[in-house]
Amino acid sequence: MLSVIIPTDGIERTAVATLAALVPGAAAGVIREVLLVDRTNTDIMERVADVAGCRFLRFEGTRAAALAAGARQARSPWLMFLHPGAVLDAGWIEETTQFIQMVAASGKDRAGIFRYARAPYSDPGLRDGLKFVARMIAGPSAEQGLLIAREHYERIGGYRPDARRSEARLLRRLGRSSRTMLRSRIMVA
Repeated sequence: MLSVIIPTDGIERTAVATLAALVPGAAAGVIREVLLVDRTNTDIMERVADVAGCRFLRFEGTRAAALAAGARQARSPWLMFLHPGAVLDAGWIEETTQFIQMVAASGKDRAGIFRYARAPYSDPGLRDGLKFVARMIAGPSAEQGLLIAREHYERIGGYRPDARRSEARLLRRLGRSSRTMLRSRIMVA
């Protein structure tokens, strides 16, 4: 049903936190595969992928190019892009399933974005306030994750490997009319 693409930078702690939050989705049959796309020359993420039962792809290039490479390798009709360290709350499985069914039944192109939540143990600072204002003005950020049908992703051009701020550009190309803010929250470490 769903392929999850996580672009990693060789940092085990953040990737493992995200993978742990995805385990219930894999057990429920929502997640077909998880692809860890690593842009470093270390073997750390390859070992993490092996232990976690994920597919591993080593890639040299920008984050956008890594995301595009992961999307090309994915086998499912739905794609979920998550940053390492992003942890979904418990209700994401049911809501994701309902969202996919709703989009399939309506025949309209829609993409889902998870609702941002600050990590509960982090100290709020000026940076958090600025990010909040930016989300209010410009819309969601790439770190909030993206749930999109592969056909829709390809139709709007996907992540462009050579473009600056490709993740933000993809969200803008989606536009407000084809984005749905999901109720499930995502905490970013």
